[in-house]
Amino acid sequence: MDPAGGCPHAPNARLLAEGAVAPVLLPGEIEGMAVLGHDALRDFLSHPDVAKGAQHFTALSEGRIPDGWPLRTFATVPGMTTADGADHRRLRALVSSAFTARRVEELRPRVEAVTAGLVDGLAAAAGAGGGVADLRRHYALPLPLGVICELLGVDPAHQDRLHRLSSLVVATDTEPAQAVAANRDLVELLASIAADKARAPGDDLTSALIAARDEGGDRLSQPELIGTLLLMIIAGHETTLNLVTNAVRALCAHREQLALVVEGRATWADVVEETLRWDSPVSYFPFRYPTRDLTVDGTLIPRGTPVLAGYSAAGRDTKAHGPDADRFDITRTATVKHLSLGHGPHYCLGAPLARMEAAIALEALFTRFPDLAVPEDELTRHSGFVGNSVRTLPVRPTG
Repeated sequence: MDPAGGCPHAPNARLLAEGAVAPVLLPGEIEGMAVLGHDALRDFLSHPDVAKGAQHFTALSEGRIPDGWPLRTFATVPGMTTADGADHRRLRALVSSAFTARRVEELRPRVEAVTAGLVDGLAAAAGAGGGVADLRRHYALPLPLGVICELLGVDPAHQDRLHRLSSLVVATDTEPAQAVAANRDLVELLASIAADKARAPGDDLTSALIAARDEGGDRLSQPELIGTLLLMIIAGHETTLNLVTNAVRALCAHREQLALVVEGRATWADVVEETLRWDSPVSYFPFRYPTRDLTVDGTLIPRGTPVLAGYSAAGRDTKAHGPDADRFDITRTATVKHLSLGHGPHYCLGAPLARMEAAIALEALFTRFPDLAVPEDELTRHSGFVGNSVRTLPVRPTG
């Protein structure tokens, strides 16, 4: 795996041509596997002999994973993303009420209001920048980051630092010393935020989690509290940031698809689903581990091997999505559901919120700027092979 990232689709196609499962070499010469094919990935994600707990990671238990390993946080952060069985259900239950379809729908007016302000902000940024503004910085980022921070009761003053540290944590090309420092600083910042909330609780998710911690018993430990906050903030904005960015790029490159929505022959929800399939905001997500030697689509994955979930590859698997799987088509009649938000027990808790935020953001953007244009220049890709997007998206907001 290239720690610097890059567009995953051509390499994915080459790997898929060879099979649904591929051996990969992770940073630090750590041997792993990637499950790329749609059917194989769907089955793997829900297999009873596949776990997420770090105790199943052979190289980690043998001491071969240093503190500065860029993917270490994915494997070791305490919380629902590294928990299995009853522990996973316990941790997920503590936050799930904030992301039900009803609760998300109640957030719609607030998301619409925030989006309206960001559209104005994008226009102002373009006016100050010679007609061009970075859509990621001024639009795609502040919406999901602002919403998740509001849900958690996090002061807006922390948002820029939280995003900067989050970006370093999820990048796979971060230098070891920088990775250690970023993880330490992020944990310290979240602990400080939690301490402030403990002194002055409010009607927010962080206060509810602190109450669960302070009730005693086994509902939530302090490390699990910090790990849950870390997961909520990173997953709560990085995925939607990439989703909105990728959807805007896709629509600007496929104006006939945009016309279908404008003419009422398709919906913004259709755009969101096709973008999730065609250009998944997460490319390869770490980690899952077979708890016994496991054969997946004819390939043996030894017990304790770190396995990447190849969402971007599965989204363009021709065996599942047809011979035109590499074509962006919002009218596509899906015979199978994409896996870009996961599958099985660890299906993305924030999926309803991400879908709503993205649909609202796209509708507001192209309603205000129907002729929005993305320069044809080559864009620098995301740092690493976990996230899948570009670092900046310069646009000309006209219309």
